[in-house]
Amino acid sequence: MPKRVLTGTVVSDKAEKTVVVRVERRVKHPLYGKIIKLSKKYHAHDEGNAYKAGEQVRIEECAPISKLKTWKVIDRIGAAKAQAVEIIDETAAPEKKPAKTKAKADTTADAEA
Repeated sequence: MPKRVLTGTVVSDKAEKTVVVRVERRVKHPLYGKIIKLSKKYHAHDEGNAYKAGEQVRIEECAPISKLKTWKVIDRIGAAKAQAVEIIDETAAPEKKPAKTKAKADTTADAEA
């Protein structure tokens, strides 16, 4: 029997020589007929710790390596998507006005004196 091959996204690479891969599949709801996405996570063996979170990979069935690992990573399909980093220029930011509560405290102190 041929080994199953699935495609998914690495969601965790924190463990040593292991990655967690989320595989999504689309199915038609039996009653309503709407196409929905179902996902499942697989623990896959990554010998060289080469794969990082966010990358698209292919995994293949293999003999059990540990209690949870029965898959191994074959290859990388797509690189991790770069996360947008917003750079804030502090010199261009407008100056903050003093809070109104502080102004009220000053006026009440003046009224008492």
